[in-house]
Amino acid sequence: MRENVININRVAKVVKGGRRFSFSAIVTVGDGKGKVGVAMGKANEIADAIRKGSESARTSQITVPMLKDTIPYKVIGRFGASRVLLKPASPGTGVIAAGGVRAILEAAGVKNILTKQLGSRNPNNVVKATMDGLKQLRTVEQFAAKRGLSVPEILGLEKRAAKPAAAEETVETEAETVAETVETEAVEAPAAVEVTETENKESQDNE
Repeated sequence: MRENVININRVAKVVKGGRRFSFSAIVTVGDGKGKVGVAMGKANEIADAIRKGSESARTSQITVPMLKDTIPYKVIGRFGASRVLLKPASPGTGVIAAGGVRAILEAAGVKNILTKQLGSRNPNNVVKATMDGLKQLRTVEQFAAKRGLSVPEILGLEKRAAKPAAAEETVETEAETVAETVETEAVEAPAAVEVTETENKESQDNE
């Protein structure tokens, strides 16, 4: 597991006789294969704060959908006044990011991506906005299941192949309808002739 410390903050509390210091640490943990988690730990010592943050991050990991070492599509993560733009990149681009965004993406195993921090640069908000953007990502299988379609239909492959088959079915149906109409007319024509001949005989008898 890859563990990175994003930020350490010292807090001083003034009490009778002096000041007491405590520390908070933002830690990210990932396996480099699509799983990553971020959490904050607080303690009176830096080592304890990092340990708490690491343990909490391990229990809050999420799975990030990836496509060829990058993300499938562009997303914007939001939290508070912070926004983080995540955009897929071509192979060889590298991780174009800084601060907490870079640490999270490297822990997740993303190798090619473009990012931009928008709005507030507060480390806590930027980290949460980055995680929000990663949580928005979905695979094509998830989209297909949600819409009740198959993966080829989502990608527009199966629909194109189905058009000629549908046209052939329509032509066959029309041909069958025409054939049935012709047969019906052929059956009804002799009956009409017989009725006409019967009426002629009756008129001759009456005369």
